[in-house]
Amino acid sequence: MKTHLNQLNTYLLLLIFIVTNVATKAQSRKYSNEFLSIGVGARALAMSNSVVASTNDATAGYWNPAALQSNAADIDFSIMHANFFAGIAKYDYAGFAKKIDAKSAVAISLIRFGVDDIPNTTALIDAGGNVNYDRITNFSAADYAMIGSYAKALNNKAFQVGGNVKIVHRKIGSFANAWGFGLDAAIQYQKENLKLAAVIRDASTTFNAWSYHLDQTTKDLLTQTGNEIPSNAIEITNPKILLATAYTKQFSKKIRATGELDFDVSTDGARNNLIGNASTFLSIDPHMGIEIAYQQNIFLRMGLGNIQKSTDFEGKSYLSMQPNMGLGLKIKNICIDYALTNIGNVSDVQYSNIFSLKMAIFNSI
Repeated sequence: MKTHLNQLNTYLLLLIFIVTNVATKAQSRKYSNEFLSIGVGARALAMSNSVVASTNDATAGYWNPAALQSNAADIDFSIMHANFFAGIAKYDYAGFAKKIDAKSAVAISLIRFGVDDIPNTTALIDAGGNVNYDRITNFSAADYAMIGSYAKALNNKAFQVGGNVKIVHRKIGSFANAWGFGLDAAIQYQKENLKLAAVIRDASTTFNAWSYHLDQTTKDLLTQTGNEIPSNAIEITNPKILLATAYTKQFSKKIRATGELDFDVSTDGARNNLIGNASTFLSIDPHMGIEIAYQQNIFLRMGLGNIQKSTDFEGKSYLSMQPNMGLGLKIKNICIDYALTNIGNVSDVQYSNIFSLKMAIFNSI
């Protein structure tokens, strides 16, 4: 029993230090701050996150700050709660946007992604080998982000620009925590029913400064099991470029459709995306979505994303992709959105039911 408990302690500590994604010195790392790539709003998740050009509500503070200026509402709220991985992980978002004047707007977005009530068994066995279950405590591993956004229309009314300032806080119980800072930049172009957008996330590169707080018992356990004792470090997130185009078609007085095609261009090296290879530092992930509106009150949404090059057991290459779908219902100034989506990979299907709520207030200025 003692052997199994020691193994459990080791696995727990390894999980904690893997989740932090920190090296022993400052460097850029693939998938750093990846919780900020999940997306916000059930509309976006139903359309496989293909909303960078077409969004203009409070969620634009996350997707494309330049689009905030085209929001018709004076004040806009948006909230979302989701459970992932059979309820193990919880994901929460709240957004607020406000028009300053006819040419500018601001927004603030709050995000939390965390796993709570994780058993801490590092002190379960004392130095004499005695097991005491009263020593078991619980902790949380959570990532937080606060994003402040600003948008402004240019003299050429077809163009809007915007930017984000974001503060990131990551915490692994009492073992480790990090603070980070970064900037985003965006531009939007609109000509009648066509919208084009470009967003540079982490344009300044985003850093996370990690610090560890390990007691001597934990350090001894790491040493005894042949693991490296982590030291304070700086983690860098490279820029990512989001390119998007959306087009809206009015089929009748009651039916309107909006289609969008997006390309996410990563600069942190090759990923398992549709476009890119091991010899290039760029990796491009295309995804698309469509929204069909009936009287601007009922919405049907579909998306296709997570398009990857995969290999079967016989070594043959094939394309894998992930479909998403959802619905929306708008009653006066309140909109309830639903998405059936999978944030995992296509070979490990774990679809989740996501709901979000939006409310707009007009003529408050």
